[in-house]
Amino acid sequence: MSVLQPHSRVLIVSGGRLGDWAADLLHCYDYLIGADRGAEFVAASGCRMKLAVGDFDSVTPEQLELIREYADELLSFDAIDKDWTDTELAFREAVNRGFRDIDIVGALGTRFDHTLANVHLLKQAQELGCSLRLIDEFNEISLCTNKTVMRIDKDTRYDNVSLLPLSETVTGITLEGFRYPLHNATIKVGQSIGVSNVLDAATGTITIDSGLMLVIRSRD
Repeated sequence: MSVLQPHSRVLIVSGGRLGDWAADLLHCYDYLIGADRGAEFVAASGCRMKLAVGDFDSVTPEQLELIREYADELLSFDAIDKDWTDTELAFREAVNRGFRDIDIVGALGTRFDHTLANVHLLKQAQELGCSLRLIDEFNEISLCTNKTVMRIDKDTRYDNVSLLPLSETVTGITLEGFRYPLHNATIKVGQSIGVSNVLDAATGTITIDSGLMLVIRSRD
C-alpha cells in the first residue's frame, strides 16, 4: 500500500528530447526518477536519482553501469515481456510510491507514438487523482477536467495557451482573462478554435462543465 506524499514533487526524466534546460530542473524536485535513457541523462549530468526504471535497451552496458552508480534503486524489465512503455512504468511506480504531484521531462520527442502515449498518461493521472504535467523546452501540457476551475498565472516563458479536447467533446468552456474569451462554449475533437490564445490578465481561469481538455502552454 502506498504512503501518500501530498507535499512532495517527483520529476520523471524520460528518454525523449532533453538538454541543458532539463538538467537545470534536476535539483528542483524532492524525488527523481530516471526512465531508461532518461536515467542515463540524469547520471551523465552528475545527479543522483532515487530510482531508475526501464528495460534499458537503449543504453550501452557502460551507460547502464553509470546508471547503477547514480541510482539508489534500479528496477529492470524485460524489453519484450512488459505491458507498458518505460515512461508509463516510471509513472506507475511514482503513483505506487504515493506521489500525486508529478512532472515528466523527455516525454515529448521524435517518436510521435511515444509522445501521444505520454499525452494520454494525463487521463490516467486524472483518474488516479494525480496532478501531472509534461514539460519540454517549449511546452507545458496539463489537463483540465470537468467541474473544475483551472487558474493560470501569466508567465513570460509561454506566449501561447491552446485548448484541445482529449475527450470527444468538451462542453461549458468559459475563459476569463484571455484575449479571446469563451462563454459556455463547446469544442469537439478536430476543431482548432482553441489554438493560440493569449493570457492578457495576470491570472486567467478555465472552466469546463464536461469532458477532458488539454491545456498547452507554449512558445516558438
